[in-house]
Amino acid sequence: MEGVLLGFATIAAVIAVGALVAHLGLVDLSAQAVLARISFFVATPALLVTTVSEADVHDVLSRSLLATSVGAVVPAAVYLLAARRWRRTTGERVIGALSSSYVNVANLGLPIAAYVLGDAALVAPTLLLQLLVLQPAALLVLDADVAGRRPRVRELLRGPLTNPLTVGTLVGLLLALTGWRLPEVVAAPVELIGAMAVPGVLLAYGISLRLGPGFGGDVPRGELALTSTLKLAVQPVVAWAVAHLLLGIDGAALLAVVVCAALPTAQNVFVHATRYDRATTLARDTILVTTLGAVPVIALVVLLLGP
Repeated sequence: MEGVLLGFATIAAVIAVGALVAHLGLVDLSAQAVLARISFFVATPALLVTTVSEADVHDVLSRSLLATSVGAVVPAAVYLLAARRWRRTTGERVIGALSSSYVNVANLGLPIAAYVLGDAALVAPTLLLQLLVLQPAALLVLDADVAGRRPRVRELLRGPLTNPLTVGTLVGLLLALTGWRLPEVVAAPVELIGAMAVPGVLLAYGISLRLGPGFGGDVPRGELALTSTLKLAVQPVVAWAVAHLLLGIDGAALLAVVVCAALPTAQNVFVHATRYDRATTLARDTILVTTLGAVPVIALVVLLLGP
C-alpha cells in the first residue's frame, strides 16, 4: 500500500508544481503546448526505447494479455457507442475511448508493480498491448481525422512507422527480442532525454489545470461521469471476470491484471488530445477524476485479491 500512496503522491506533487508556476505567472498557456510537443516528439519516444527494451516480451503471449485486452476493449466500445449522444467527431471519440480505457501503466503502473506486486515485469502485457496495438491504432485515426479524410491503404501500413511513439516502441521491442544493448554513448543521452518525459507531461497537465478552462469546461457532466466510471469500475471488473472466471488466472497474476486495469487514465491521453486538438478538456478532467478515484479502488483491489 505504501507503494500505491508513494506513486500517487509523486504524480500529484509534480502536477502541483506545474499549477504553481502557472499561478505565479512564470509561464503562460503556450508553455503547456510546448511541453506537450516536446514530450510527444522527443522525450516519450526515448522513454519507450528504454522501457520496452527491458520488458519481458514473452508475457505478451500469456493469458493475462487476453484478459487485459478484453478489459480495455469493453469500456472503449461502450464509450464509442454512447458518444453518439454528444455528437462527438471521430477524433474526439478516439480521445474519449482512450480516456475510458488507456491506463497509466508506464508512469504509475511500473512503480506500483514493483512496490505492491513485487515484480515490475507483471505490467508487461498491459504495457506492450497499449504501446504496440492501442496507441498506434488511435494515433492513426487521429492523424486521418486531422487530415480531414480517410487514410489510404498505404497510410494504414506506413502510419505507425512514422509516428515517433510507435517508432520508439518498436526500437525498444527489437532490443528486447534480440538482447542487444545500445552503446553507452547512445544509451546515456537517450535515457537522459527519456527521463524528462514523465515530469514534462505532468508539468504541462498542471499548467493546463491552472490556466485552461475550468473543471468540466464545455464537457457534458454525463460524458465525464461515463468515461470516469468506465475507467475506474467497468475496466477492472471486466478484466477480473475474464481473467478469473473464464481463464482461471489466480494469485499474483490475477492481482496484477486487475490492478493494472484499475489504474487511472494515462497522462499520454492528454498529450495526444493536446497534440491533435481533440477533446482536450475531457481528457484532462478524466485524468484528474480517475487519478483521485484510483487510490481507493486500487486499495480495495489489493485488499480483496492480495495475499
